[in-house]
Amino acid sequence: MDKSQIARFRDILTKRRDELRRGLNKEEPQDAHDFGRDEGDRANFSQSKEMAFRQKAQDRGLLLQVEAAISRIESGTFGECMNCEQEISINRLNAVPWSRYCITCQELIAERR
Repeated sequence: MDKSQIARFRDILTKRRDELRRGLNKEEPQDAHDFGRDEGDRANFSQSKEMAFRQKAQDRGLLLQVEAAISRIESGTFGECMNCEQEISINRLNAVPWSRYCITCQELIAERR
């Protein structure tokens, strides 16, 4: 992978990292009281809070992966499969820039789960 491709991925990953950080730092509006709500309203509110919690958890996990990819750029191992050490295809990196594994190794890992 040449320097211009690495610089492009660094830019993509840095922007994604900053976007995730902003989203995670946003305060969710707090509903102070449940008074006056019926059971359906409370259930909807509870479900929406649970969905927001799950989304934040996913975003935190993705942020860790993006930061790890930025670290791999800095260490010079970006684009190298962490399992077989072969080069990860540019098409895969374009689709998922924080990929740690080539498609073959990723499929093998997924089969084991």
